[in-house]
Amino acid sequence: MITAVFDLDGTLADTLCDLADSVEQGLAKFGFPGHPYEQYKIFVGNGVRKLCERALPENEKDKTDALHEMFTEYYASHYLDKTVLYEGIHDTLRELVDAGVKVAVATNKPQNFAREIMKALLPDIPFVKVLGGCDERPKKPDTAIIREILSAVGGEGKVYMIGDSDVDIMTAKNAGITSIGCVWGFRGREELVSAGADYIAEKASDITDIILSRR
Repeated sequence: MITAVFDLDGTLADTLCDLADSVEQGLAKFGFPGHPYEQYKIFVGNGVRKLCERALPENEKDKTDALHEMFTEYYASHYLDKTVLYEGIHDTLRELVDAGVKVAVATNKPQNFAREIMKALLPDIPFVKVLGGCDERPKKPDTAIIREILSAVGGEGKVYMIGDSDVDIMTAKNAGITSIGCVWGFRGREELVSAGADYIAEKASDITDIILSRR
């Protein structure tokens, strides 16, 4: 049995603009300076609260909780304004599923948003689990989210963690599973190579080639 666990932001979907817009509206309400979209590629990756903390001025980090609340309220109505799947992702997932691979999502994005986005963008993909950030488990690179997915899959076999950042590669290392780094995401090749990704995917179809050729 093969299980492929996917990150969401920067891996399955380009969510950057909606995340950035949701933080920016909160910063504007505070009267704080904003950031270009490119900067958010560095801010994301460790959950929404950390995203908000990173976006605040150095001397205003005490506003993190308030900005987090503003983000959540705004994002709830705008998480699909600009978010789209990356090219080839649907076909890749479909091919994996048709080949008998179990697929799941493990993200630090709040779980309720992760599930709604997957339901909207990939309604025909039978994910074993879509798990995100919540109070019940620590965030990646902790392995709790991987353990929960593998418990749901039930059984032994090859497991892949597919993501675009060092957080995903560290999660795979911590869990003792194989990692595939996606260069089209928010962080790029250099970070993935430096983190020690087992494989590098240049395009979505490379994921299929890597997994199915090693059955």
